[in-house]
Amino acid sequence: MENRNNITEFILLGLSQKKEIEILCFLLFLLCYIAILIGNLLVMISITGSQLINHPMYFFLSFLSLADLCYTSTVTPKLIIDLLTEKKVISYNGCMTQLFTMHFFGGIEVFILTGMAYDRYVAICKPLHYTVIMSRWKCDAMIAASCFGGFLHSFGQFLLAIILPYCGPNEIDHFFCDVYPLLKLACWDTSRIGLLVVANSGLMGLVTFVVLLVSYAVILYTV
Repeated sequence: MENRNNITEFILLGLSQKKEIEILCFLLFLLCYIAILIGNLLVMISITGSQLINHPMYFFLSFLSLADLCYTSTVTPKLIIDLLTEKKVISYNGCMTQLFTMHFFGGIEVFILTGMAYDRYVAICKPLHYTVIMSRWKCDAMIAASCFGGFLHSFGQFLLAIILPYCGPNEIDHFFCDVYPLLKLACWDTSRIGLLVVANSGLMGLVTFVVLLVSYAVILYTV
């Protein structure tokens, strides 16, 4: 465990070592990031500034846009800046923070999408009871549950990454910090931890996939 303090920063190898490709990627990612920012902000403003916020579907959509905005902003700004710099460095604390926030907001997005599938199921299969079932209290509870689910998923990934000792080299063969590239830099045998990482992500993906599949299967059967 003492070896963990040997590394205070990581070097990101990035997308390419060729300057021409990096400039092209810089322009592409900058335009995409601006489009994502504007698109999500417009959705949030148009919903929160009108009566649409009182409808469950748009209520979830506004939070989905917020989560997507935050998720994109955890990696993309750093990536865009690194494309213009020769040495792409991120501190140990910055790397762990990026890893946690990326999985946190990504998990929230997945769970909100699952909640939206349930909302459409109720709207189509139980239209007469829709307003009773999808009350504002229940919508708030589903958003809170999505945040809690995102936290549990993210904390699991974060914990697995932070307990590892890193003793060099400190070069991450990626353009942002994630668990899998970090496993290659650890001084331990990471085979078991790798299985836990897969189980964490796989469980979340499997549960949401089953819920989505069942919801839309019932909707198609009803229609």
